[in-house]
Amino acid sequence: MSDPRRRRPWLAVLLAIVISGLGHAYLRRWARAFGWYAAITAVLILFVPEPAVDQLLARESPPLADIAPGLAVVAASVIDAYVLAVRNNRRYEESEADRAADGADSVAEPVDETALTGLADRLRGRSTTTVSAASASNASAPGSASTTVECPHCGRETDPTLDFCHWCTEALGAADGE
Repeated sequence: MSDPRRRRPWLAVLLAIVISGLGHAYLRRWARAFGWYAAITAVLILFVPEPAVDQLLARESPPLADIAPGLAVVAASVIDAYVLAVRNNRRYEESEADRAADGADSVAEPVDETALTGLADRLRGRSTTTVSAASASNASAPGSASTTVECPHCGRETDPTLDFCHWCTEALGAADGE
């Protein structure tokens, strides 16, 4: 639900009584609105006898037993619309309370400038003076002399544990025709 406004539960109930699914449309729950409309239509087609539907359309009262399945679905739709409206209002009140608590005393957190500088250098393809813990542990491993290797094809620094340059995808060590 993307609309953080308060809704009137009584209006959702009234609209759900008038047309099944309309209360959910008021709450901006479009899939549920279509679902309830489809449910009441399916129940009227499948479970309510055609003469009872004709009597309803003619504004006559059919036997209650004939229209009971339709009434049950409408009642469930009305209850669902009411519950959703109440939950929406509860979430709205909680978000307003959170905004009030966060709004006045929120202070921006300080930015780590060394991390931003290192990120900018990495994006430009330059090496940085800081080494992460993962690359530091690789550097101390036996047989590894440095944390990066310069690609003979493109000249950029690449990971020494790979057999190829991740920038230009050429094989490392094949620059001189190996």
